[in-house]
Amino acid sequence: MTQQLAREVYRPHGDGWEAVDERDAPSDRGRPAPGPVWVVVGSVDDLRAEAVARGASDQGLRLVDELAGWTAQDEDGRHLRGRVSRSTAGEIVLTMPTVSYAEASRDVHTGILTCLVTQDVVIACESGDAHVLRRAAARLCDGLPFPDEGVRQVLAAVLLTLVSQASDVEAGLGDAVAETEQLVFSSRGSGGQLLGSIYGLKREIAEARRALGPITTAMPELEAETREVEGTGLFRRSTGAPATVTWLRRVRDRSDRVDRHLDAHDDLLDAMLSVHLSQVSVRQNEDMRKMSAWAAMIAVPTLIAGVYGMNFRHMPELDWTLGYPLVLAVMAGACGLLYRAFRRSGWL
Repeated sequence: MTQQLAREVYRPHGDGWEAVDERDAPSDRGRPAPGPVWVVVGSVDDLRAEAVARGASDQGLRLVDELAGWTAQDEDGRHLRGRVSRSTAGEIVLTMPTVSYAEASRDVHTGILTCLVTQDVVIACESGDAHVLRRAAARLCDGLPFPDEGVRQVLAAVLLTLVSQASDVEAGLGDAVAETEQLVFSSRGSGGQLLGSIYGLKREIAEARRALGPITTAMPELEAETREVEGTGLFRRSTGAPATVTWLRRVRDRSDRVDRHLDAHDDLLDAMLSVHLSQVSVRQNEDMRKMSAWAAMIAVPTLIAGVYGMNFRHMPELDWTLGYPLVLAVMAGACGLLYRAFRRSGWL
């Protein structure tokens, strides 16, 4: 998996956020400047080091250490899982899978997004090809509207961008399913090619749904954390600001909608597979009918030749001059009648 970004620091600026160099920012005895800040690092180890520098609690650091073990297992090929944990100090540690789509190869790629969120600090890292943090940072720096404020606005931007990326993956898979559907009902493509395409898309859809499932699971946990600490701490309400639970529910609803669309694509592929197998069965029946018709036409002259091939002395027309041409004419006439009958019935 590729790393997302080197260390970047963002702070609120006007209606949006901007990248800053903390060496030029005011500080107090070497400590980072106060106020909301978003730090993007390259790995979970860097995330822990940044958390120590930002004054995270011991319990929060233990949650990060536990999370590092989870992400290491996921990078070794285990199923990606979403997890939300909260320390007694109110710090939120969460991990979620990310998805991206390679249109040329029709492959779904997965990654891992990890965040430590305190009252005024968000520290995040990402591995994979989705570039969720980079996209979220670009949108925040462009001043695009996102709900909430402070670090909660960063969390909203990251989660909404993550789900938006999943929606793009679903749209790409939907286009691939539509192209496959056209192949099923056309003469292009061999049977093996169609089956490989259908099963390949079903595999990629299953991978996308496995990655999207933890997002859907984690959203209710974040909503529960919001309800428990609302009024104080990280998810406290601010005067005039929308409730955090509103955009969390929006993220959950969008992820549910993407999952339903992926499920519909999977059902459509099942239907296409059934149609394709039915078409193969019909073609096989047509081939069998053709073979049976030709076998019947061959059987008539074979039967007549077999009768006259028996070595008996007294047989009709053996001494007749026109006997041989007559037998050939009877064979040809019988085959012609059978051919005409099979053509009328659609067997040939």
